[in-house]
Order: sequence, then C-alpha cells, then structure tokens
Amino acid sequence: MRGRPTIYEDSNIIKKAQEVFWQKGYSATSLSDLQKATGAGAGSFYNTFKGGKKEVFKKAIEERRLAFDAFKNQLAKSDSPLELIKDFFRSIAEADADEHLKGCIIANTIVEMAYIDEDLEANAVQILKEVEQMFTATIKTEQIKGNIKSKTAPEILGKYLITFWCGLNTLRRMYPDKKILKDQIEMQLAVIS
Repeated sequence: MRGRPTIYEDSNIIKKAQEVFWQKGYSATSLSDLQKATGAGAGSFYNTFKGGKKEVFKKAIEERRLAFDAFKNQLAKSDSPLELIKDFFRSIAEADADEHLKGCIIANTIVEMAYIDEDLEANAVQILKEVEQMFTATIKTEQIKGNIKSKTAPEILGKYLITFWCGLNTLRRMYPDKKILKDQIEMQLAVIS
C-alpha cells in the first residue's frame, strides 16, 4: 500500500515557495511564510523538506536553472538566436511594477548570500556562469556567421551581458518605467549588434 503523498509531489509547491523567496529574500523568509504560501502543515513540510528552508530554497533556485535550460534549447533551435537574446532583455521593460521590484532571484541570491551561506552563493554563481556560457557560445557562433559587427572576444561579451543583466535588475527597481528601461536596454544591446 502506498503511503501518503508528500507535498513535493505537487509541482506548484516549489513555485509557490520561490515566489516568497523572490519577494522577501532567503534571510527574511520564515518557515511560517513558506507554510502559509504552500498550504503545507508543519509536519508535512518537515517530512518533505528534511533540509528545511535551505532545501526548499535550493529547489526554488533550481527552477530558474531549468528555465534557463529551456531558453538554451530555444536558442539552439532558433534561426535568429541573437534576436532571442535581445528579446529576453527587451521583455524586462514590459514587466509590471511587481516584477521590477522582485528583480532576478539568482542575482539577488548572489548579493544576499555573500558572507552568509557559501553553498547557496556558489550555487547561484554557477547558474549565472551557465547563462554566461550560453550567451558566449551564441555570440561566438553569430560572430563567425558575421551577424555581430563587434570583434570583441565572445567571452568578454558574454560577461558583459551578465553585467548588464545584474545592473538591469537594479535599474528596474530604481526606474520601473517602460520608456526609461527600453532606452537603456537598446543602448546596452547595441554592443552585440
């Protein structure tokens, strides 16, 4: 006979927890916040996430890695991967005010976890490095095809896009205005035109 299902079998649980972490950050999120957001009782929560809040957080940021992996697959299949990357950045300007305030959970984690939790910081750093590698590989291919005028090394441009991404996630909090963000995004994207 099968035992009671764990709450983790509900694929929305981690996404619900992720939302809380995204809004409050790791340190400010309590187990009570997570239980309230997920609808899980304390016993069920602890049975499922024996590693507690840290385990839930790791799974929450792993969801972002999966989203980036899906984007990487889109790039591989695209006839115009450079436009997909540009559209990725351009879509930020169209987000609503709540999305602007949240920023990027991965970039937020790197900043928040410095000097607090090396493991969580390293995990977030690795995810952004994987995104950087994805950008770098696409840029290299597009330079070979002649679709990017810049002769700057792809590795430098890949890091530039990560720098731009992290900066944009601060800028969107300062100026949650579509026009301002669009203008800034287009100016920055000119580097890979």
